[in-house]
Amino acid sequence: MVVTPLYAGVLALFFLVLSLRVIQYRQRGIPLGDGGDPKMLRLIRGHANFAEYVPLILLMMGFLEVGHTSIYVLHALGIALIVSRFLHGYALSFTDRFRFGRVWGAGLTFTVLGVCCVLCLLQGFKGMAVT
Repeated sequence: MVVTPLYAGVLALFFLVLSLRVIQYRQRGIPLGDGGDPKMLRLIRGHANFAEYVPLILLMMGFLEVGHTSIYVLHALGIALIVSRFLHGYALSFTDRFRFGRVWGAGLTFTVLGVCCVLCLLQGFKGMAVT
């Protein structure tokens, strides 16, 4: 595998940035939860939302890569995932109001998730037909 690890590495760097932003803000006296602070809640959700979607999509991309899906399709999925997660993460973690980033970031993430789902299902059905 060469494509999926590339995108996993780039996304892991951004996850590290989101994690550090939460930790840095916690130093203001919020040891657990959001402490009722709206900014802390946004930071936590930006971090958590990333953690909720990215691992599953990368796992599916890995399955697709092992199943010999076109490198161009994999790169398209990886680039779209990076763009979507940067838009969404930036909107939640770095701004107070960036509706465009939240809406388009989430929409593009769902598109990548949906395409990966369909491709994985097709790969699975194709494999079952062969055996």
